[in-house]
Amino acid sequence: MEKYAEQTKQEFEGWEEFINRPVDEKLEAFKQNGRIFDVIYAQQFDREFLDAMGNLADMIRLLAKTKVGQSKLRHLLPHKRAMLYFVQPSTRTFLSFQNACHILGLTVSEIRGTSTSSEVKGESPEDTIRTFASYVDLIISRHPEAGFAEKTAWVLNQTDHPVPVLNGGSGPDQHPTQALLDIYTLEREFRTIGGLDGKKIAMVGDLKRGRTVRSLSYLMKNYQDVELVYVAPDVFRMKDDIKEFLNKHQIPFHETDDFESVMPEVDAIYMTRIQNEYSEDPTSEAETYPDFHLRQEHMSMIQTHCAILHPLPRRYEIDIRIDKDPRAAYWRQERCGMWIRAALIAYIYGVEQAVYEEFS
Repeated sequence: MEKYAEQTKQEFEGWEEFINRPVDEKLEAFKQNGRIFDVIYAQQFDREFLDAMGNLADMIRLLAKTKVGQSKLRHLLPHKRAMLYFVQPSTRTFLSFQNACHILGLTVSEIRGTSTSSEVKGESPEDTIRTFASYVDLIISRHPEAGFAEKTAWVLNQTDHPVPVLNGGSGPDQHPTQALLDIYTLEREFRTIGGLDGKKIAMVGDLKRGRTVRSLSYLMKNYQDVELVYVAPDVFRMKDDIKEFLNKHQIPFHETDDFESVMPEVDAIYMTRIQNEYSEDPTSEAETYPDFHLRQEHMSMIQTHCAILHPLPRRYEIDIRIDKDPRAAYWRQERCGMWIRAALIAYIYGVEQAVYEEFS
């Protein structure tokens, strides 16, 4: 065992030094030839990239409306293979990535739990990922451990056969492609009123453990005059690292536990559920928090253009009667995920120009 531990230590020499660097100093490690290679953090996306991905997603969804367009899209990457390694429960992220791959013609393999891999025999997660890289050209991971995607991408990039790793959710830490689709959704919802610049956004619920609101908060640095309102009970307030990031980038925000007071003044309301899968004793948490629910009677209090988002799944935090309101954007948000992830994969493999040429 000591020999094995020493071999493992030598193989991953440099990891401890790398992981302790600020994120801004690590971004180059996940690029190749000046382009994003692995998608690990929301901080990798700048305004130019976000705008380009939104434009590309719009083109892909337009092409997909016709049989000829669908055929052209499927012929972009039929020579590539993807692995969906989802060992944490997922519906939307899994299906949207799976279908994004299908749109572009990739062949997809999947593992939905460590019980079906050699990890049950004692294989390390890093060796499992290296095994996947022997067979596929893209690894999309979702894992309950914070930093899992970062470490596996770093490990692969030390080998002579790296393949891109896309973070489909890494514990309560980050969910960068969710933030990407959230930005895409907000820009589409605000397309007729000047886009996301200058808007005020309320994020509501379990902000402490909600990786979606964390990742979306990071992206606010790319927009002008955006203001955030964090609405949560004391126990679920946003962590200090995000607030320090916002202060560093001079992004105004404030915190409150009075949801109704902010409803009339915001342009978007981003609802979240209680993330009690991260609790040691989930039943001990008061799951309802009625003061942080969006109810039918609240719709008369919010602005006519206010977009209501939710990363889903929901429980009771949004009244189902609100689904019929045109301001309920969460089902459109869900569909946006497939298109923006298709755009991201097209970018990763450098085939976006073939899509642009269809509109030139």
